[in-house]
Amino acid sequence: MSLQTVPRVEKETLLNQKAHVFWFYGLSGSGKSTLAHALERKLHEQGLKVAVLDGDNLRSGLNADLGFSDLGREENIRRAAEVAKLFVSNGVVVLASFITPRRAFRDRVRDILGEDVHFIYTEASYATCARRDVKGLYAKAKKGEVRHFTGSDSDFEPPLGGAGDWVIDTDQAEETEVLEEVLGWIEPVVRPA
Repeated sequence: MSLQTVPRVEKETLLNQKAHVFWFYGLSGSGKSTLAHALERKLHEQGLKVAVLDGDNLRSGLNADLGFSDLGREENIRRAAEVAKLFVSNGVVVLASFITPRRAFRDRVRDILGEDVHFIYTEASYATCARRDVKGLYAKAKKGEVRHFTGSDSDFEPPLGGAGDWVIDTDQAEETEVLEEVLGWIEPVVRPA
């Protein structure tokens, strides 16, 4: 008996969708995960099969052995991209939410996922993110209790102009406005022709 896998296109046909990864990146508190989870709900209500991957859910399990040095972050991102690739091969739309502070890390994701990924930079200033500080990380970083904190003692490299990333300003915009704008970008990509 020979082993044969069901082709991705057949899985997409069954699900009536095109698999793709939308990789949200930006500072902690910029709205990446909030946006990803709100989009998951909207797309689910439209009948799409969606998975959310974010730093919190991967670092509490699969990536629990990694720290926050550049090497640890790079490996965290590599593993996340490989997991996203598995979902895509099964016809699933993936909403990935990771700080992904270095351009080299984003290039690595592109190498792994190829044309199956769009990057969405959730742009918000350090001051705005510090004001939001849902997890208390900015306060801890200010006291020196968090090492390698992105935007403080660890750099964040925003996208270069013309890099092909979609940019959404979450600094001032209302959540519903941002959600509708990003939904407008995603829907044409995941809907079958």
